Amino acid sequence: MEHLARIPKDRIAVLIGKRGATRKLIEKASGGSLQIDSQSGEVNIAWNSEIVDPIIRMKMPDLIMSIGRGLAPKRALQLLEDDVFLRMYDIREWVGRQPNQIRRMRSRLIGTNGRIRTLIEELSGCEISIYGSTVLIIGDNESLLIAGPAIEGILRGSEHGTVLYGLEQDRRKQRIQSRSLESHQDKIDESKSGFNALVPGLADARRKAARKLKNTQINIEDNDEISQMLELADDEEIVYEEE
Repeated sequence: MEHLARIPKDRIAVLIGKRGATRKLIEKASGGSLQIDSQSGEVNIAWNSEIVDPIIRMKMPDLIMSIGRGLAPKRALQLLEDDVFLRMYDIREWVGRQPNQIRRMRSRLIGTNGRIRTLIEELSGCEISIYGSTVLIIGDNESLLIAGPAIEGILRGSEHGTVLYGLEQDRRKQRIQSRSLESHQDKIDESKSGFNALVPGLADARRKAARKLKNTQINIEDNDEISQMLELADDEEIVYEEE
């Protein structure tokens, strides 16, 4: 039996699901059997096989904790993918433990009718859950690099307009970098395709010939080099003919 996490009691029913549907879904995806203590909220797992995917085993505590912190189970299952990760912020680290300050900060993070949270999700590609005194975001590394500073900016008290502007700029920079990488990869693939791919070493030979040609070019300001170029060989002659 392996301990995974401890979740709030009001999230136990969500973890189990209607007629145990959510628990069965998680067990099928992970290859283990969940043991949920409805009194304490402790969640453990018994692996059904001695050989367990180490990535899944490492990510299971995050999956359970994300459900406990307000994320929908089907969305939380994304955490079992190799390139999806979790980051969590404690609002109390920024505003202290006063309930009214925590509520105020939650409201700033959510925005009117959830507008701010929705914009951050759309611009970054992350998914955000705000529950109690915690803010949880999941996404790939690139998404977290965009959403993280936006969340931290709001927690520090920055204006929404400033945060959203920075978010858009970060997203634009990331797109430009992504396009540059794709263009570079296309050039690499192009060089490996076509006639160059059929004749190994042809590209290198062409580069050497180009360098040799460049090295043999004359200096047009040097009369001696021009005279040597125009000088005929023993077996050459100039013949003038009428057209």
